[in-house]
Amino acid sequence: MKFAVVTGASRGIGRAVALALGARGLDLVAVSRTQAGLDETAAWLHVGGRRAMTVSCDVGSAVEVQRLAEQVAAWGAPDVIVHCAGVIRRAHIEEMTEADWDVTLDTNLKGVFLVTRAFLPGMKARRSGRIVVVGSISSTLGTARASAYCASKWGVVGFTKALAEEVRKTGIMVSGILPGSVDTDMLKGSGFSPEMTPEEVSRAIVFLALDAPDSMNGSVVEMFGR
Repeated sequence: MKFAVVTGASRGIGRAVALALGARGLDLVAVSRTQAGLDETAAWLHVGGRRAMTVSCDVGSAVEVQRLAEQVAAWGAPDVIVHCAGVIRRAHIEEMTEADWDVTLDTNLKGVFLVTRAFLPGMKARRSGRIVVVGSISSTLGTARASAYCASKWGVVGFTKALAEEVRKTGIMVSGILPGSVDTDMLKGSGFSPEMTPEEVSRAIVFLALDAPDSMNGSVVEMFGR
């Protein structure tokens, strides 16, 4: 049985990725803080004949990620991890609260570290697996009123490239994807128009997760829309 762990799977890009991987024959561990959204994702996966485990989890919490790993242990080590969980708090820097800064960095950056750390030993022991980290066009440029988000997304690129070097020659491939304006709830209030759908982004992620050559280890792919 091959399965994927997808964080942020209750909506947007995460849900699209979960459904696309299910359509390719993988069972899913769908992770999010929003249980109702996870239940909807799981229902769609069940319609497609896939097994789906839903886990409500704050990926920025080491305690909750440990609980996630314990629940998933019965399935073994994941074949694919896709890091889609993300939040944004819009405010000018002088108005940004410490709480909003922390939740953004914890979810978008620390969560990638914690979830990866939880599952990496099993993937290394099996000597196979793919990890895809979803960044953003904000991983390469700055946007007013999005300092915490930009900082977190620049950080995930560095993490992705460092992880790729650590797993070189282990059978694991690590890559990242940096979408521009995607038609999701997160884009609301940004002032930008959507240039692509979550489903379009998911097709690129599935390529990296299943079809891309191992020699793309460490690659970060940008998507700008049509």
